[in-house]
Amino acid sequence: MDFKKIKTETTVVTRQKDQFYKGTGNIYETVAILSIRANQIARMMKEELNDKIESFATTTNDSLEEVFENREQIEIARFYERLPKPTLIAIHEFLHDEIYFRNPNKATEGAF
Repeated sequence: MDFKKIKTETTVVTRQKDQFYKGTGNIYETVAILSIRANQIARMMKEELNDKIESFATTTNDSLEEVFENREQIEIARFYERLPKPTLIAIHEFLHDEIYFRNPNKATEGAF
């Protein structure tokens, strides 16, 4: 997932709660969906960051001064700090119908 392309707020914004009823009809179900998706996004971001940081890992004993001089590693950290939080990305995806979700309990109730 390319996090640079996501155009969403980087800070918390007050929203109308009516927006979160669409698709589920239940605000609590929507919150559960958003939390699961935010956890997935956070896990992907962490894996991507760890992959980039591993390329800077050295096996030799570096002095403390050499560790602080790695500008590329600092730029990567700043990039990830400026990204929107996973919860905000999940809300953006939900409001723009970019999340697929289903409730297996509701699907089986009507199957009688």
